[in-house]
Amino acid sequence: MVRASLLLHERVVLAEDVFVEIRVWRVPRPVPGSAHDLKDSLALVAARRCVLRYDNEAGKGDHRHSQDGAEFPYPFDDAETLIADFWREVDEWMAANRS
Repeated sequence: MVRASLLLHERVVLAEDVFVEIRVWRVPRPVPGSAHDLKDSLALVAARRCVLRYDNEAGKGDHRHSQDGAEFPYPFDDAETLIADFWREVDEWMAANRS
């Protein structure tokens, strides 16, 4: 049985109480609801609360969560675009909440 292989795992501290955690795995077959061979979880955590998350979970496919708990579909193109889109939102959140 082929298992998932971790491609990327990084944790970046942005402030005393704010960090980003990014994890991306290559999976043997797409997560149900996704059309690619990656499993991803990208999170922005502030004051111990997840305020932004991109992920793909079985049955939901690729989507993002906002800090108010709403979920929105995410149009996955490739891992590089996913990570760039996530960091753009992180920068926007930091500018709005840490000025």
